[in-house]
Amino acid sequence: MKVDAYSHILPAPYFERMRELAVNPRALKRWLELPALHDLDARLRIMDEFGEDYQQILTLSSPPIELLAAPPESAALARLANESMLELCEKHPDRFPAFVASLPMNDPDAAMEELARAIDDLGARGVQVFTNVNGRPLDDPAFQPLFDEMARRDLPVWMHPARGPAFADYATEDTSKYEIWWALGWPYETSVAMSRLVFSGLFERHPDIKIITHHMGAMIPYLEGRIGLGWSDQLGSRTADEDYQDLLPQRPLDYFRRFYADTALSGSDIGIRCGLEFFGADQVVFGSDCPFDPEGGPMYIRETIRVIDALDVRDLDREKIYYRNIRRLMRMSGA
Repeated sequence: MKVDAYSHILPAPYFERMRELAVNPRALKRWLELPALHDLDARLRIMDEFGEDYQQILTLSSPPIELLAAPPESAALARLANESMLELCEKHPDRFPAFVASLPMNDPDAAMEELARAIDDLGARGVQVFTNVNGRPLDDPAFQPLFDEMARRDLPVWMHPARGPAFADYATEDTSKYEIWWALGWPYETSVAMSRLVFSGLFERHPDIKIITHHMGAMIPYLEGRIGLGWSDQLGSRTADEDYQDLLPQRPLDYFRRFYADTALSGSDIGIRCGLEFFGADQVVFGSDCPFDPEGGPMYIRETIRVIDALDVRDLDREKIYYRNIRRLMRMSGA
């Protein structure tokens, strides 16, 4: 059994509305070129390549809802996304056993209402947030109720990076060149969001909160030494106008290990081994990033399976990565 915890989809009704709302249709080029994002038959054909035991937890593809619509339209868009996700799960329960709710994060009150509706009425098994909300950090007090509520419900939060070409590489420039905003900017975005949540005290308030970071925790596992000896053990030594002494009762590095991570690293065996060693087998889930690969869907699935199958781990740990962990996090049977 393989349960893909982080693949992306744009259900057809949602995708049509998304196209209507697009201020610049050319900005949708990337999504239009990938039929498996919004063409269900194309998606199912790809999944069939990996046998009956391959399933996907449905998560909405970027761009974030809050980039597409302002309130109150963003709330309506989130409702459409979640209802469309439920329809897919009901039609193909053997392929899509569950979905992750999308929220109108630019309207915090509406986001909380949709969180409750999606989970209680539609059966969503978690929610997805992006690493910033139109430039606002996730540790903004406006978003604390969301994390409080997900901790209370004991259901996971999927965290996806959000950054576009407008994030320039240098202060003297207006835009990022060569897609650096994506290749390097997204891992930076995720790492910063994780850091802000750590230093905000989130894990002190909610020690058992479940946050699944996309792309194997981004830069954090690789920078273990820098975050540990370099940052955690010297926090405040480089800052003159802020007192960071005794900010947290534990080493910051210890809180970073409480995040969960997926294997969506474009088939990188080195990266997956590094992240697995950092987070441990109990906190890593199988995620492919389908269909954003050069083949339009199957390649990342195939390459990620190749890497996981080759890991020098116990069979039980491989099962945890492939399906047991994500089912446990979502409190589904068969964990």
